[in-house]
Amino acid sequence: MRLNHRIHAAEVQKASAAFLCVLAAQKLAKREAEEEIMAEKEKSMVEKILDTEKAGYAYFYPSDGGNRQEFFISTTPENMANFLGSHLYDADKMIITDMVDCLILDTYGGFINTCPDQKLCAEIIPYLAPIQMGEKEAGEILMVTREESDMYFAAEDQAVTMAECQMM
Repeated sequence: MRLNHRIHAAEVQKASAAFLCVLAAQKLAKREAEEEIMAEKEKSMVEKILDTEKAGYAYFYPSDGGNRQEFFISTTPENMANFLGSHLYDADKMIITDMVDCLILDTYGGFINTCPDQKLCAEIIPYLAPIQMGEKEAGEILMVTREESDMYFAAEDQAVTMAECQMM
């Protein structure tokens, strides 16, 4: 009798795993459809950001009182300076954090207000000061919207899940 229960339990566990894989496949199909909507340009940009090995989030509060905008950005000193410099006149406040939302810096308008890592702040200023003084324009900013990065990471998670299901 015990052997029959063990066999039944194993069959139920195997069926549950198969069901989860089918469910994951359905979710993957849905994500793939969404992923096709996400342009190659945004995928390429997320990969460029990840290649810098310094990534985080930028929160932009417009001076006109509009809604906060969220971005996934490279947190290299030059890229942060370009982001800040591109919003000198239209930002009430900007906050840049790392991937776990620890503060990297915040601004008052287009000027750095708080930067806990003073060494990093000293690395940003040589890029930011010429932009603030009008000596040069802000360069290319490695960033995508938070929504676009979330879609990218969800697709990556689904691909990993499917690969794991195929190994069963």
